[in-house]
Amino acid sequence: MEEVQQSKSVRETATHLETKGFTKNPTRPLLKPATVESDQSSISRHRNRLWRIQQYQKLKRSKNKAKKQRRKQREIARKRDGTAVPQPRTIESMREVDDTRVNIDDGETMEDIEADEMQSALLGETPAKVLLTTNRPPRLATRRLLRGLRDVIPESQTFWRAQVSLKKTLIPGCIGAGFTDLVVVNQGARGVPDGLLLTHLPDGPTARFKLTSVKYWRDLKSTGDKKSRTDINRRSSTRHHPELILKNFDTRLGTTISRMLTSLFPQQPQYTGRQVVTLHNQRDFIFLRRHRYIFRNSERVAIQELGPRLTLKLRSLQKGTFSSRFGEFIWVHQRHRMEANRRRFQL
Repeated sequence: MEEVQQSKSVRETATHLETKGFTKNPTRPLLKPATVESDQSSISRHRNRLWRIQQYQKLKRSKNKAKKQRRKQREIARKRDGTAVPQPRTIESMREVDDTRVNIDDGETMEDIEADEMQSALLGETPAKVLLTTNRPPRLATRRLLRGLRDVIPESQTFWRAQVSLKKTLIPGCIGAGFTDLVVVNQGARGVPDGLLLTHLPDGPTARFKLTSVKYWRDLKSTGDKKSRTDINRRSSTRHHPELILKNFDTRLGTTISRMLTSLFPQQPQYTGRQVVTLHNQRDFIFLRRHRYIFRNSERVAIQELGPRLTLKLRSLQKGTFSSRFGEFIWVHQRHRMEANRRRFQL
């Protein structure tokens, strides 16, 4: 009687497992389902994790293949009908019209812009000479950033600042020594750089930025071939004057910031160094990148990122040199008012 009941329970268990999709062969472990299901909801019900991963990968490959096929058919249809490629809807493409956007055809506006404090530096009449320092005795991360900025800005010097007053001592000393710009890297409480102060000398203006996403040349992923990946090539970057690329500084405020950043660099690039510094503005974030291009042959060109890599966010623009008490602010970032509409940008 017990054997009959036991065989009956075995048959019921086998039937139940078969209905769930598992084999009823007792010589093999109950790990592999008998049928391959492509439905995502049915895949998630199985207990075998390795099999689920394989089926999800197959499902993803089939979806990508179908998506690629649909894209190819749309491209063939557009070529046949002669229709243009639709532009993607992004925040930049839906940007609201701003009254402060600069029109290069407006002669009066361009004359007003070119009459600012940076005009002599941009014309090359005053050679660039930049002093790099910190707000407090620098730690390791801040020293690494200063060395990286010294490589990016050719005509720059580093000053390890101690208890020196910025307004009373440092700025007058820089003006007397013939410096055209002063860059102060703000070091946070944890010893990590989190801000940057840029003052154009001798008459200003002064811009304060928030500093994020700092990566040094050691932290960057290797690019190019094995010869260009070596740390020796990155470390041996020359002091040639780089080419400068600025993009998307469209408003009046953005034009002022771009001219301040441009005045940090010599205005005559040395093309033998093959170095490019890019300042790209996207959604009011300024991305700084530095590359060197390598000629493989007459047709192929590769680029290598030299670093450092960082992101700037404008916080305030002050008239004249830095003054924490009596400074006249031209523009101050107000988060709740200026960032309420994501399609409105300041730079």
